[in-house]
Amino acid sequence: MHKFFLQAGSILGLLAVALGAFGAHALRQMLEQINRADTFETAVKYQFYHALALVAVGVLLQLPGVSAAAAKTYGWAGYAFLAGTIIFSGSLYAICFTGITKFGAVAPIGGLLMIVGWAMLFWGASR
Repeated sequence: MHKFFLQAGSILGLLAVALGAFGAHALRQMLEQINRADTFETAVKYQFYHALALVAVGVLLQLPGVSAAAAKTYGWAGYAFLAGTIIFSGSLYAICFTGITKFGAVAPIGGLLMIVGWAMLFWGASR
């Protein structure tokens, strides 16, 4: 399981850097014209933060002496981070690229999953 979270975090981080650069250069004018530069930047930031969180989960799962209960909780945290990132950042990217603002109704679900991930990470560290 630790390998999955390390790989997922790495891919999300890679994509965050690539999308951030693409948004700052190739898409900048278009995003500013439609007043979505801030939305795009928020999507990239949250994606990158949670890419790092996924890597942290992968590392925590490899530590010697991690109890089975803590490992299970860390696993749930990782899945919540991954799903939350896909839903939250994905919905913001969808708004930017399609102009369909109804995708914004999905973003809070992703945000809630991110919060759950942080809570699970705390809970796992407390076990």
